[in-house]
Amino acid sequence: MESSGIQPSSFSLEEHGLKGIKRAHWNLNVPDLVEHALRRREGQLTKCGAFIALTGEHTGRSPNDRFIVDEKSTHSNIWWGPVNKPFSLENFDQLHAKMLEHFSGRDVFVQCCYAGADPANHIKICVVTETAWHNLFARNMFIQPYINDLKDLEPEFTILHAPSFLADPVTDGTASSTFIILNLATRMILIGGSAYAGEIKKSIFSVMNYLMPSRGILPMHCSANIGSNGDTAIFFGLSGTGKTTLSADSSRTLIGDDEHGWGAKGLFNFEGGCYAKTINLTAESEPEIFDLCHTFGSIIENVMMDPNTRGLNFFDSTYSENGRVSYEIGKVPNASASGQGGHPDNIVMLTCDAFGVLPPISQLTPDQAMYHFLSGYTAKVAGTEKGLQEPAATFSACFGAPFLPREPNVYAQLLRQKMARHGVKCWLVNTGWSGGGYGVGERINIAFTRAMVNAVLNGSLDDVEFTLDPSFGVLIPKSCPGVPVSVLNQRSTWADAAAYDSQVRILTQRFEANFKQFEDHVDDKVRAIAIRAVA
Repeated sequence: MESSGIQPSSFSLEEHGLKGIKRAHWNLNVPDLVEHALRRREGQLTKCGAFIALTGEHTGRSPNDRFIVDEKSTHSNIWWGPVNKPFSLENFDQLHAKMLEHFSGRDVFVQCCYAGADPANHIKICVVTETAWHNLFARNMFIQPYINDLKDLEPEFTILHAPSFLADPVTDGTASSTFIILNLATRMILIGGSAYAGEIKKSIFSVMNYLMPSRGILPMHCSANIGSNGDTAIFFGLSGTGKTTLSADSSRTLIGDDEHGWGAKGLFNFEGGCYAKTINLTAESEPEIFDLCHTFGSIIENVMMDPNTRGLNFFDSTYSENGRVSYEIGKVPNASASGQGGHPDNIVMLTCDAFGVLPPISQLTPDQAMYHFLSGYTAKVAGTEKGLQEPAATFSACFGAPFLPREPNVYAQLLRQKMARHGVKCWLVNTGWSGGGYGVGERINIAFTRAMVNAVLNGSLDDVEFTLDPSFGVLIPKSCPGVPVSVLNQRSTWADAAAYDSQVRILTQRFEANFKQFEDHVDDKVRAIAIRAVA
């Protein structure tokens, strides 16, 4: 086997059964990977030097094609169901052998990296790809070892990534020709049939979500930043809630924008990069992300490019509404060099309530924080999905259900314990509608939402009076700097009080129905504060 780059002395591809490889490219740097990708016609350069690629049929994750191998050593720890579908060990071994044969005679690209910025709790990973640009993605998204450490790096988890290899559902036991399969026992991940790069990072996120709780570390799908005084904040939120926007504050240091652990010493980023959405992106709305879309080493996925000027059009969704950019977090001007921070002072849970009834901001007790963490509520609006004619409540446990190998209560208990131990305040911030639901009211002014978040972070709400919301049981501040008092009381913003009450009934019913799945797994305190349907 021919090779180039920096190969670890203690690890070889043959140890994973990869034989007959034409040439192995080990840990190539950014320019080398870009050159290979261009030479192999895997994509193009934009006019500003970013690499652009199209991922074909799959422009997002394929949750129906994700499996976990069902074997004795991990079986009892897995939250089996629609999120974590079982895959037989026999079928895994068969598919693994087919993938090894697929790689034979080909060039491969290998990146050895870390997941986790805390040296005491990172895992060593090896990403083997058949394309150069996916290897560049891995280099962007994970943490790069120092060269001296790289030489002795032996991976704890390995990803085999082959978009051109298709499974046979009949003989291989997959749901389609696409597959993402985690074998937690052998520490091997197989990805085939999809070129969507996000599958690489999300598979490792799932691994961290499995491993970290046994170490007393809470893995979280969240962003995090640090203020000038060292105060740390966490932002939870599903897609469309403003998690990236509200945590991107030039006056604060960014720890990371997507995946973190909360351990004995504080927070640490799981990643070494960012993977941001680009739809409708402008220099005015997100200047940092916009600039990084026009930077050498960044990867642009599924964004329209003018064939003549090679300029990018972020408003054209022909390829996908889920256009993405991948870049190293070190290129963000206010990014943390260490990827670590202390224990959080504040947790902000973001929701986009299209029913228009949740308070714009409220404070949660530790029990309420656990409840809302388990609920993971936001709302989809009409037009976002085929056939959707009215707001639809969406619940994703722990704000990241698709990536939770363990039962959600495992993570929620860790959250409550850590909040209590470190005296953390928790806030529920609604970035959705006011004065009426979607189609009647208006989206809450982003300037007001920023003012609320700033008030949380600078302590301006510590001494204000609060009032109890009778429907949702949360405490609402009577005043907030930079926010009209009228905005803080949702009911008063509606012209039709009866319509408001009707929407409250609908949403509280949704909350109650969703929480039934968790009631047997929480204590009396959490059950007592759970939202109940309003009569």
